[in-house]
Amino acid sequence: MKKVLILLLVLCLAVPAFAAEKKDPLAAWKPKFDPSGAKYTYILSNISHPVIEGVAAGYRIRDKVWEKTGGQIYVDFRPLAQLGGEKDVISKLKLGAVQGMLSSSVAAANVSDRLGIVNLPYVVDTFDKLDTFRNDPELWQPFAEGALPQGVFVADVTGYGPYGWATTTPVASIADAKGINFRIAQAPVNTDVYKSWGLKFTVMPWPDVPQALQTGVISGLDHTAIVCNITKKFTIAKSFTELNYAQGLFIHLVNKRWLNKLPADLKQTFLDVIAEESAATRAATRKQYDEQVAKAKEAGVQFFQLSAEEISKLKKQAEPVLKSWGEKIGPDYLAKVRTKLGS
Repeated sequence: MKKVLILLLVLCLAVPAFAAEKKDPLAAWKPKFDPSGAKYTYILSNISHPVIEGVAAGYRIRDKVWEKTGGQIYVDFRPLAQLGGEKDVISKLKLGAVQGMLSSSVAAANVSDRLGIVNLPYVVDTFDKLDTFRNDPELWQPFAEGALPQGVFVADVTGYGPYGWATTTPVASIADAKGINFRIAQAPVNTDVYKSWGLKFTVMPWPDVPQALQTGVISGLDHTAIVCNITKKFTIAKSFTELNYAQGLFIHLVNKRWLNKLPADLKQTFLDVIAEESAATRAATRKQYDEQVAKAKEAGVQFFQLSAEEISKLKKQAEPVLKSWGEKIGPDYLAKVRTKLGS
């Protein structure tokens, strides 16, 4: 009996200590103001961690909107999939249960086919092309309005760097890639592209990736160097092929009904802040990309590039995908984007 009492005492002392050690991963991003007096609340979802600049933009938008609207609008930013996976949140967004979403570009095509244009291979594939795409009204406006029939408006975009292949064995050629089982996102564009390239792939939710890599279910990731380094995927997949076929984006989706209920002045201020902070974040993402690649190389990750001839081959193989998606996106619009961007 005495031993049992001693054990219980030890457990009682250990539990508070354990709880104290379990820190809130978002503690550093708590608001420095009391949001309880806001007239309007805007719940904004994202699946990733704010250590990624494209995600941290949500907090910067929160603070600036609060300041510029005099505390009338509170952007309640919920990263780290607090509100569920992207497909679930997209449904909530359309219904208005969630008012905003920084959706990954790969998932955004599930909202509207037109949004899939940014994930087509070698179209909006560089930082410079992304800036041109965003700042040219002829290119941006059809994209921003592409999901209006679904009750969703595209306010802006931030990013997480150019896509490539993180692999457990080096991939310096298409022949090397044939031996890899790539994890790709639950996105229709990606599925079509990988079929056109004739590569083995597995469609898999992001939370399942760590175990799948560790157990060898997959041997490669279709993702960006920023995300792979920050989320420690390079500890297992120690090679990265800089394919650079698309920019990883967080597309800022807004429920149209909620947006249109705002008074005109607040609506304009809200959208202006999103535009300003998103532009600043895109610049910060360029810097973060260079930093994360340098850190990965220092840690021993090997970086590879396919030859110009092989990149040309991938582009040619993907042309039927661009044609079929062009029919969904709007062939004239896709042609205009490719012409203006030199893609």
